Amino acid sequence: MPAQLNGCFSMKISYNWLLDYIPTKKSPEEVGEILTQTGLEVEGIAKIQSVPGGLEGIVVGEVVDKKTHPNADRLSITKVNIGQDEILDIVCGAPNVAQGQKVLVATVGSKLYPSEGEPFTIKKGKIRGEVSVGMICAEDELGIGTSHDGIMVLDESAVPGTPAAQFLGLTDDYSIEIGLTPNRTDAMCHIGVARDLAAALHTMHGIERENVTLTFPDISKYADSKEACPIQVTVLDKERCPRYCGVLIEDLKVEASPDWLQDKLRAIGLSPINNLVDITNFVLHEWGQPLHAFDADQIEGNEIVVTTLKSGTKFSTLDEVERTLDEQDLVICNSLAHNADQHNQAGMCIAGVFGGINSGVSQKTTRVFLESAYFNPVSVRKTARRHGLNTDSSFRFERGVDPTITIKALQRAALLLCEIGGGKIVGGITDSNKNEFPRVTIEVNTDRICRLIGQKIDAQHMREILRALDFEFTAESGENWTITAPQYRVDVTREADVVEEILRIYGYDNIALPTKLNASLSYSKGKDRDSIQNKMSDFLSSSGWNEIMSNSLTKSEYATWINEGGIQDKFSVKMLNPLSSDLDALRQTLLFQGLEAIALNQNHRNPNLQLYEFGKAYFKKEDGGYREDALLGLFITGFDESENWNHGQVLADFTKIKAPLDAAMLKFGIDGGRDELLEGNAIFSQRLQRKVRNKVLCTLGTVNQAILKKFDIKQTVYFADIDWDLFIEAVVTKHPVFKTLPKFPEMRRDLSLLVDTDKNFAEISQISKKQDKKILRDIGLFDVYEGKNLPEGKKSYAVSFVFRDDEKTLTDKQVDKVMAQIQHALSKELGAELR
Repeated sequence: MPAQLNGCFSMKISYNWLLDYIPTKKSPEEVGEILTQTGLEVEGIAKIQSVPGGLEGIVVGEVVDKKTHPNADRLSITKVNIGQDEILDIVCGAPNVAQGQKVLVATVGSKLYPSEGEPFTIKKGKIRGEVSVGMICAEDELGIGTSHDGIMVLDESAVPGTPAAQFLGLTDDYSIEIGLTPNRTDAMCHIGVARDLAAALHTMHGIERENVTLTFPDISKYADSKEACPIQVTVLDKERCPRYCGVLIEDLKVEASPDWLQDKLRAIGLSPINNLVDITNFVLHEWGQPLHAFDADQIEGNEIVVTTLKSGTKFSTLDEVERTLDEQDLVICNSLAHNADQHNQAGMCIAGVFGGINSGVSQKTTRVFLESAYFNPVSVRKTARRHGLNTDSSFRFERGVDPTITIKALQRAALLLCEIGGGKIVGGITDSNKNEFPRVTIEVNTDRICRLIGQKIDAQHMREILRALDFEFTAESGENWTITAPQYRVDVTREADVVEEILRIYGYDNIALPTKLNASLSYSKGKDRDSIQNKMSDFLSSSGWNEIMSNSLTKSEYATWINEGGIQDKFSVKMLNPLSSDLDALRQTLLFQGLEAIALNQNHRNPNLQLYEFGKAYFKKEDGGYREDALLGLFITGFDESENWNHGQVLADFTKIKAPLDAAMLKFGIDGGRDELLEGNAIFSQRLQRKVRNKVLCTLGTVNQAILKKFDIKQTVYFADIDWDLFIEAVVTKHPVFKTLPKFPEMRRDLSLLVDTDKNFAEISQISKKQDKKILRDIGLFDVYEGKNLPEGKKSYAVSFVFRDDEKTLTDKQVDKVMAQIQHALSKELGAELR
């Protein structure tokens, strides 16, 4: 199915296949450029050869002479005419080589890609003493078959010197890869792309136009029978299935598809399976209409029932997985659906999503009931997400297919099954809804269209573009038009959509740039968030940190790993229709995606990291509302310093995650921070909380090993979770004040204290500051230890005290006096002991 990337969906179109519907003379590169201008962005064009190597250097030759090799009874020495002046001497080991034969010759320098084994290049050489200049080939040696019974003998009409690719009718193809936006369901097939290309070739401004006619597949040979289809169809849920069509085909023979069909499928990256499956895939990529083939012999009661089954019903899909159905899942069933007690045997296919294991076609299938339907997009999307399935069918149905082409696609597939599979259509086509589907009518104004585009476009040119895109004009009154959008354009519902249609076919490149730019200046007295964030980014980046950017969408499962505090599953903002289970909720923390980045780098042998990310976290409030928090996350792991001649590798530690926060607060003038060591939790094995203005500015610490294990991260990770809104609120925007450098030196004293495990550093700092307010300048915590060699219930704090007097040089006596007071107070109030 189409691959997804950055919100777009990548699909492949075959250039030769496209020419079946629009015989343009434009090259693949020119077609790619035009499609890109229409909004179907071409991401790449790749040449495809039906035979590896394209048989380059392989030509038709005529064996003009043959004799037995003098040194080997099983070898022959031949003289071969390849249409040039020189006759080639070639040693051949094939038993069927004979004079007068027309053969395929690989000339010197050509490269062969055999059906089995590695490619090899033909060289001039000697075989048993005789010169050999080239090689007469068997079909397996050329990669065009499997036979090695002898060399390929061509028809006598073959002309020596004719390139083998030309003689065999081989043609190169080109795979055009298109990045589709999700709204362009109509372009998810070759006819859809051909429609856009035809409109552009007829009306696009600034290109060499072509008067080409868009040709649709010929289904005129389909003769619908007035007899009822032997398989009865009952649609019980018409809301989820507005239209269901089907036809019965018998006397089928399951075998390999013809080469032309296999080549078309391979050109778009599909592997041929058999003629029945290949035809449904072919029509899917031709019309964009998903089809499903049921083995008619497996349809119990000869009845198709489209309905929902009771919740809890078991159903096994083609991937051999037993799934539990929800009562909202639409299911294609057999007649047993009418009996609730037999629902486990009733299901044949999850409608529009995935087939069942017991009802699909097999090598023994001779009767097929072919389904072509239009299912409710919302119903299909919810069912696909509920079961974690994403198939070619669901991909299209959930975005909305054209309900008017169900019969055309069905007839096209039925004719191909008769032509290729030898089948016979039995009875008529069943159609559950023959009524016309409503079309969208839009009121537009030509002056307003030109204002939105920014350039005057002739009204007649706009008419031509819209008509080329199958829009119909139902009323015109001067500048006001009433137009009807085609059924297949489910995304065109308003005037702005019509403007986009005109603009993309007119050509975005044909809109002139304005000669002047108007802008309004505004003055704000508040803080400039962008400026502060840019300064912080510059500060961190210049300090050796690397910025990462993650998607706000993440796994809802992550919240269940924490489930405490503010990060809980019940607070998750979950997507109603997620693209995948990995992107089904908005994140509540920057932690997990930072760990994803660390795991990715670790797997690429880049374990030493300092990362930061600005982003938002999203929460569902208990009152039903929502909240967004701006955050800054810091991550550090691995070695802080690399090994050199002077010292070994230095591991990052707790202080390294705290240092940038300290420096940033100093840089932005944020004062009054208060640190508090707290017990570990689900995120941190040990953590420190910094408060500013009695609010938590940051929580930092060592990430819990249980979380790291889930990401297969084997080294310690330190994480800082900063409240960016509070940080900006606390930033001092006044001009910096300069102070003279201190005239007198500082003195430092350290204490190693043994305290109860329930005591924290904030208490030590508060008590110590009360003992002196003149010369005690700073108190710091530089080590915490709990474990062996300490009494039970105790932990060790290593605390630093910095002293300075701005009027004179301190003496040891002064400092010792204050230290004695501090030690006494800590002992009295906290029971602290010196280690």
